[in-house]
Amino acid sequence: MTTDTAQAVFIDHYFDLYPKEVAKLLEPLSPKEVGGFLQRQRLELSRDVLELLAPDLAAECLSTLPDTKAAELLGQIEPARAALLLNLIPPGDRELLLAKLEPSLTRELTELMTYPPGTAGRLMNTRVITFHPDDTVKRALGRYRRIGQQIRNLIVADETGRLVGLIPLAMAVTADWTTRLKELIKSEPPSVLATSPREEAAEILTRYDVTTLPVVDAHNCVIGVLSHDALIRSVQEEASVGLQTMVGASKEERALSTPWFAVRKRLPWLNINLLTAFVAAAVVGLFENTIAQFTALAVLLPVVAGQSGNTGAQALAVVMRGLALREIRLRHSVRVLFKEGLAGFINGIAIAVVTSVGVWVWSGSLGLSAVIGVAMVISMLLAGLAGAAIPLLLTVLRQDPAQSGSIILTTVTDVFGFLSFLGLATIFASFL
Repeated sequence: MTTDTAQAVFIDHYFDLYPKEVAKLLEPLSPKEVGGFLQRQRLELSRDVLELLAPDLAAECLSTLPDTKAAELLGQIEPARAALLLNLIPPGDRELLLAKLEPSLTRELTELMTYPPGTAGRLMNTRVITFHPDDTVKRALGRYRRIGQQIRNLIVADETGRLVGLIPLAMAVTADWTTRLKELIKSEPPSVLATSPREEAAEILTRYDVTTLPVVDAHNCVIGVLSHDALIRSVQEEASVGLQTMVGASKEERALSTPWFAVRKRLPWLNINLLTAFVAAAVVGLFENTIAQFTALAVLLPVVAGQSGNTGAQALAVVMRGLALREIRLRHSVRVLFKEGLAGFINGIAIAVVTSVGVWVWSGSLGLSAVIGVAMVISMLLAGLAGAAIPLLLTVLRQDPAQSGSIILTTVTDVFGFLSFLGLATIFASFL
């Protein structure tokens, strides 16, 4: 064996064993380069790598491949993943790819794409295997071996397809072979509607401590199964998108996107930020005479605004996480607002003491120290309330808190900070 041949065998073996590492190495490359790599590899390796790439990059890579190769890859990956990638491909290219797939797979993917993003139906695997309640354990396990799918729970459904039970595979393996499956069903099986949000599915998986969850329609008929792994992957992908949207970047933008694409996606949000900055500046302008009289106020303004901004951001992050993980509902609004308001108030007192002492040492003015201390308490209390209220309000309005929550919060906390500090300074100007 020549050195070149041995090296090629080693690389091929490495790719087989560590597809996740290969995907990480490919992430920084352009879609065309990644597509060229996938085209040169065996189908199994290309499939494994495609499933591990970021969805937007994977979709762009498919667009660079010949239609036959792209369709072949789509037919090999999980239907839910394939439907996700197809939704990210331009409509014209999407129709060409669907036309090259098997008719049954085309129907399956088309059905998956009809469910709204972030729902259980969009993430489920429609290739679900169900067992009849009257099946014996021996018959069910024999069928399980023939199918060859790696499932940890046996989904039991009646003749009409309605969900009857969910039996852990370990329970079936240890049961008597003559036992019928219906005898192993001890309670109502967990399930989730196809139209339910992903967060609800995550809550049910956690509550019942299961790794697979039957997805049902309005008649309780099993139409798919949602795995724990698919849900975790979706949450991770959404989290990475959320990091961008919180600061006004587009969901579609990548690190290697063109400058023009970045400008086109970011500029509208930068203009919105500019508008909100003018709102905060207008508040400062109301107290122009006070600032001209006491120039120390201008020096200390960022201190108040910065602390209230941090307080609001902390509350915003905690509440958004609670909403995302379904730890809280809208019915918990009063409790959440009280908690964040009280936390902001107590933290405000602690920070106010330190700030007042620092300002007194710096300026020698007890009046200025008292004003900034009281302003700090007020602004941090209101910032905590705002940080909790904004995501709750956006949720009520059916808006994405991650998309605009931080922009609204920045404006609100700046206005609260400036109003409280400059307003108190104006009222108690004679003591400064």
